[in-house]
Amino acid sequence: MKPTLLILAAGLGTRYGGLKQIDPVGPNGEIIIDYSIYDAINAGFGKLVFVIRHYFESAFKEKIGSKFDNLVETAYAYQEVNTCLGDFEPPKDRRKPWGTGHAILIARDIIHEPFAVINADDYYGPSSFKTMAQFLATPAYAGVNFSPRKRGDLSCNDYAMVGYTLKDTLGEYGPVCRGVCQCDEQMFLRRVTECRNIESTATGARYFEDDGTERFLSGNEIVSRNLWGFQPSIFHHLKVHFQRFLKERGYEKNSELFIPTVVDELVGKEKATVKVLRTNDKCFGVTYRRDAAIAARCIRQLIDQGLYPEKLWEQS
Repeated sequence: MKPTLLILAAGLGTRYGGLKQIDPVGPNGEIIIDYSIYDAINAGFGKLVFVIRHYFESAFKEKIGSKFDNLVETAYAYQEVNTCLGDFEPPKDRRKPWGTGHAILIARDIIHEPFAVINADDYYGPSSFKTMAQFLATPAYAGVNFSPRKRGDLSCNDYAMVGYTLKDTLGEYGPVCRGVCQCDEQMFLRRVTECRNIESTATGARYFEDDGTERFLSGNEIVSRNLWGFQPSIFHHLKVHFQRFLKERGYEKNSELFIPTVVDELVGKEKATVKVLRTNDKCFGVTYRRDAAIAARCIRQLIDQGLYPEKLWEQS
């Protein structure tokens, strides 16, 4: 069974003011998502599921989604404010959906196999996808604290994430959000803390908590870039967490349920294990418009090194 790749793209229209304004980073108009999908297909992923918004569906399919129709199975899930709410009534002025945890949950009726999750606007690197595909192909991963399970066991709670070094993921043009991780000696996740507005400093990095407390980081911490590997059991956990989240914070105008928050609780309560898979791939993104120029230079270097063809899809 080939794993599925779930691509979180519902925020693209908001961040860039419309898909037509997404800047290319490749020499023939390729954008970040092209390189991630290229790497995922070569790594053995057999299906793509895009999480998008209805209001830019036509533009997304025309510009992005349609190019993959003849390469791999594709499907769409729609993240709207009123999706998966049950009987909960959102605030009348609520405009944005409910975060990455919510984005994954809405794909529950489409995905029935092991799957990986990525952000549409981040570059992860080919070895990251290969490592994750290998993990997802063998749920009974050979490691400490894993109980033996049969391949394809849909109740399996053995998950994974690809871990990057914080200093290699910081942008030049503004603060970023990262899940800062603590691991044991066997590289199993013990804590992951969603830290917002992290910025570089002369000695590492820093961020501010909600109460204004300043926190410093060395820059060598392992962080998540939202490249997660899950079994379908995650949908049950997300449903439980999201229902509780709505009850506790649903009336806040901008509250969001982040997937690192869910994973942290599952690990803390020993309801799941998460293997941290390290990679030497460079990871970069296009959170800010000016990031696109940096990403384009990085892609150019990777092409010159022979990692990608000049025309990505003509030779795929």
